[in-house]
Amino acid sequence: MSTTATLATLSDSKRSERMADPNWWRQAAVYQIYPRSFSDANGDGLGDIKGITAKVPYLKALGIDAVWLSPFYPSALADGGYDVDDYRNVDPKLGTLEDFDEMVAALHAAGIKLVADIVPNHSSDRHEWFKEALASPKGSAARERYIFRDGLGENGELPPADWESVFGGPAWERITEPDGTPGQWYMHIFAKEQPDFNWDNPEVREDFLKTLRFWSDRGVDGFRIDVAHALVKDLSEPLPSTAELAKKNTGGDGFVDGSHPFWDRDEVHEVYAEWRKLFNEYNPPRTAVAEAWVHETRRARYASPEGLGQAFNFDLLQADFEAPKFKKIITDNLVAAKETGASSTWVFSNHDVVRHATRYGLPKGGATAAQGTNAAQDVTAKEPKGQDGKAWLLAGAPAEELDAELGLRRARAASLLMFALPGSGYLYQGEELGLQEVAGIPDSERQDPSFFRNKGVEIGRDGCRVPLPWTTEGSSFGFGDGGAHLPQPEWFAGYSVEAQDGVEGSTLELYRKALELRTELQAAEDLEWIPAANGDVLHFARPNGWQSVTNFGTKPVALPQGTVVVSSAPLEAGKLPANTTAWLV
Repeated sequence: MSTTATLATLSDSKRSERMADPNWWRQAAVYQIYPRSFSDANGDGLGDIKGITAKVPYLKALGIDAVWLSPFYPSALADGGYDVDDYRNVDPKLGTLEDFDEMVAALHAAGIKLVADIVPNHSSDRHEWFKEALASPKGSAARERYIFRDGLGENGELPPADWESVFGGPAWERITEPDGTPGQWYMHIFAKEQPDFNWDNPEVREDFLKTLRFWSDRGVDGFRIDVAHALVKDLSEPLPSTAELAKKNTGGDGFVDGSHPFWDRDEVHEVYAEWRKLFNEYNPPRTAVAEAWVHETRRARYASPEGLGQAFNFDLLQADFEAPKFKKIITDNLVAAKETGASSTWVFSNHDVVRHATRYGLPKGGATAAQGTNAAQDVTAKEPKGQDGKAWLLAGAPAEELDAELGLRRARAASLLMFALPGSGYLYQGEELGLQEVAGIPDSERQDPSFFRNKGVEIGRDGCRVPLPWTTEGSSFGFGDGGAHLPQPEWFAGYSVEAQDGVEGSTLELYRKALELRTELQAAEDLEWIPAANGDVLHFARPNGWQSVTNFGTKPVALPQGTVVVSSAPLEAGKLPANTTAWLV
């Protein structure tokens, strides 16, 4: 492995083998694409499917094993595409089904699998079923596909329960009946434009099986299940109040017995057992990973071989940059993976949270801006504050509270550590460029519903969804000829692909080298912790002798014997600097 060319040749051979391997997902590097912000081929300011196809060579050179494609379905974008109008089509603003097929073919030709996002908890209010429900009378079969209830109060003027949606405001919306009178209420855990399905309805279950087959037959290799823990609900009356639920959750640790009326109920696994039977009809079987913000003791069932097979582990995402916390999280999750037969998943950034290059530059070192607690079920990216309460970004420029250089250095170290771990590593578009969160977005140009529902409390998730910079110049830094649907800051030029391509030491080249090496060094799904003299150092070895050492401390430390093949920052007189990871063989 003395040259990049040799690495690329070996990797092509490995990728060909992995494409046919039914266990490809167990230790895959999966790259999340938020399609509307990745690459714009037609110049309308919005990323599209052809834009992704055009960047397949970039994705192959990056060294990933799979793409996770966030929703690309027809949508009014009330929630960034997670409000789906039609589950078996492509948003015409993003392309056509033929464009989708061409993208799948291009990815597969490059040895890259495709994981599609599925949104089963709710549809858009523009879905044909919901429009039919609004036009149909109370008690009709059309309404039974969703969750409609009579209101409380003398004339039904109060919602069925005082529950709040994740985006703020009530979780119930009253409709106007076909005759023009005030009518029933429908449930929406998220935005009012996202009515929840009734998963007790056989028609709903059968339609989603049809959707899974539709995309599997088109070559989709796996599925990411949005809000996987919320589908099945127990809405037996009387519905409990928010105060009653809080009283029951006295430990503040979430509902660990499956008794919450709509989060993490045991019955949801009946749905996924049925899905698993469908996935196993294909060769190789289709994979699935659950987005389930549940207590760690409840995660295993989502990841079981009889269910979805994998579940996102957000523990590192929510942890401060500290060696003891990382070690405990890694150890606990590897033990859990062995118990279920699944493989671990690791993630630091995604479309719902502040980018980790920014989080790690904040005073508390990471957890300040990471969301998704079990108690609140809140996956929005709130505005992180410095210790004195000031906003961490002002007018798009780093404020005193944010140390961007430190944040990027720690993010590089954390990512390199993650790539050495057994299990799947999930990357979010732009992290390979070291992108910081963009906070200086004018209110008039924001799109996230959480911002508008909680203005002044939550800044929303737009800052991690700003279109990528591909070039150092141009109206959208190469994103597309027609500008970008969210404003890009001037400092994007220095973070662009063009600015980093081929530049030794750049974050892009670090990711490329690490991911290529990861393909070659991959070993059995295990590791051995090696004691370190310094409590700020994490040192482990994989079964084939591949070693990873991370210095979470503030002073350089000596490295063990071996040849350093990659490091997240240059060594200092042969020592591993602060906030740095190195791999040795």
